[in-house]
Amino acid sequence: MTTPTQSPLAAGEVASPDHAHAAVHAQAHAQAHAKGQSQLALTMLALGIVYGDIGTSPLYAMKETFNPAHGIGLDAASVLGGVSTILWALMIVVTLKYVVLVMRADNRGEGGIMALLALAASAVGKDSRWYAPVALVGLAGASLFLGEAVLTPAISVLSAVEGLEIGTSAFKPYVVPISLGVLCALFLMQRQGTAAVGALFGPVCLVWFLALAAAGLWAILGHPAVLVALDPRHAWSFITSHGFASFAVLGAVVLAFTGVEALYADMGHFGKRPVRMAWFALVFPALALNYLGQGALLIVNPQAVENPFFLMFPSWALYPMVGLATAATVIASQATITGAYSVIRQAIQLGYLPRMTVLQTSEREYGQIYLPAVNWILLCAVLAAIVGFGSSSNLAAAYGIAVTGTMVATTLLTFFVVRAGWHYPLWLSLLATAFFLVVDVTFFSASLLKLIEGGWFPLAMGGVILLVMLTWRKGRQMLMSSLKSTGIPLDAFLDSLFLHPPHRVEGTSVFMVANTGSVPNALLHNLLHNKVLHQRVMFLNVEILTVPAVPERDRLSMESLGNGCWRVKLRFGFKDVTDVPKALELCRAQGLDFRMMETSFFLNRETIIATPGGGMAQWRERLFSAMARNATSAVEYFHIPTNRVIELGTQVEI
Repeated sequence: MTTPTQSPLAAGEVASPDHAHAAVHAQAHAQAHAKGQSQLALTMLALGIVYGDIGTSPLYAMKETFNPAHGIGLDAASVLGGVSTILWALMIVVTLKYVVLVMRADNRGEGGIMALLALAASAVGKDSRWYAPVALVGLAGASLFLGEAVLTPAISVLSAVEGLEIGTSAFKPYVVPISLGVLCALFLMQRQGTAAVGALFGPVCLVWFLALAAAGLWAILGHPAVLVALDPRHAWSFITSHGFASFAVLGAVVLAFTGVEALYADMGHFGKRPVRMAWFALVFPALALNYLGQGALLIVNPQAVENPFFLMFPSWALYPMVGLATAATVIASQATITGAYSVIRQAIQLGYLPRMTVLQTSEREYGQIYLPAVNWILLCAVLAAIVGFGSSSNLAAAYGIAVTGTMVATTLLTFFVVRAGWHYPLWLSLLATAFFLVVDVTFFSASLLKLIEGGWFPLAMGGVILLVMLTWRKGRQMLMSSLKSTGIPLDAFLDSLFLHPPHRVEGTSVFMVANTGSVPNALLHNLLHNKVLHQRVMFLNVEILTVPAVPERDRLSMESLGNGCWRVKLRFGFKDVTDVPKALELCRAQGLDFRMMETSFFLNRETIIATPGGGMAQWRERLFSAMARNATSAVEYFHIPTNRVIELGTQVEI
């Protein structure tokens, strides 16, 4: 794919040098003040959207790290080592890898696994032998990210509601039903959009992080010696002194940085600076204080391992904190759901999934979208996870694989961006990649130890999603190849057609084509049955580029074919709204008078016939055929008014 190149004075008043200097200074001050306010507002919003997931990790990360099943005692040295391991994992994985390095690999300001895939694939080039492996790694990472999108709401809300058990065991039978009710309400409200409650996300998360910091600080004051956990030697001792148990416990340490991919994926909504400011100014200090505080509590009271987070609080604060934690986990879940919508829409635009209905829930915020089919599939999967696993501890076994698998994919894709895109020296690219890859693979391998206990769940989901994406991609390639092999060259056809031209009628006809060099079947059917041709004929091709957005000046290109016929190409980015009628209004500036009320759109609707001996197994061809039948209509996807459309069916064998 190709990437397009991307205070006045009153009348008659004369400004003195001092006056001019003061005016310029005042204007600069006003701009700086406005920019500062804007950065502060974006930083506040980033707290809720970007850090909602990672900010709720203290609810379960320490509890699972010191789970007695790992076989590591709760003596002071072990607790200090565990806390130190969590803190330095946050430093290396979140701060160094994502905040410092990976956030630099933005695709015109956009982040996330699909944006990174598009960037890496563009860097290596479509003809490179690395193109297919890069695409496979990216799709695998995206598939695991979607698996994580199922587990995040389940484990976050469940762990928050489990705080009720600390007050009284009478609540224990109601933890799962309450969690199911909260999540059902969350998914049911998706159609209404998050604009109404979005403004609350930042303030609620601000209160949450301040509560994390305050509780942690209070516990640290009770046992200040826990601060020695800041020394990385305690982390090294922890991961080397307990034999195989040290390796196994790393699968629980992973839970401290779940949601790190959301940090990268949501970067495009706020920009790098607010995301980094939020991390360094509040999020990381609050998380560090809380983990240190939980460590101090465990040193003083090892029995608190049952739920060290909630047991840090006095009894009078327990239920308010359960309420606040539930609100924070709902926000974390919302951010993950929104991220899943975004990844799936990008996959659709890039040609890895069939068209689906995408509804905008906000006129101003493009990122606020709703995909009905995805919403209900996610809800069913989340409810199944809660009912099937039953507790946050059981879900924790499944969670790590999804998180670390996506991290490995991100590291591998970043190598191709750094080397092929930024042209860094090979030795430096390999050194940086090897360092982070060792960290990621170590955590991933430790998470695989939980494969039987629940790790199979995200792997199974990811495998199904990956199979669907690969099948759709391969099927589309086979379909295009079949259409191209049977197509009639357009230029030669038009030359012969106008030797004896058909009757011309008023208006414009638009034939949407995948290949602008071939005659669309819809045109042949129209000439055969209606024996007329409109005064203006457009052969329209829509191309989705590997960039997030295409500026309006590069949106449309036209070529006159003579006799009132035009070859038109529209270009969209993978995050653009594919509004074809609106884009065609740009034709007027290039000499073609486009009027919607005088235009008819002719579309082909292909019926896929799976045949033996094709490019895929028979069952995969049937799967592709089923997806094609159930894909959202091009009419809806391209925002074409239904009363301006004529669809003609065609059978195509693959």
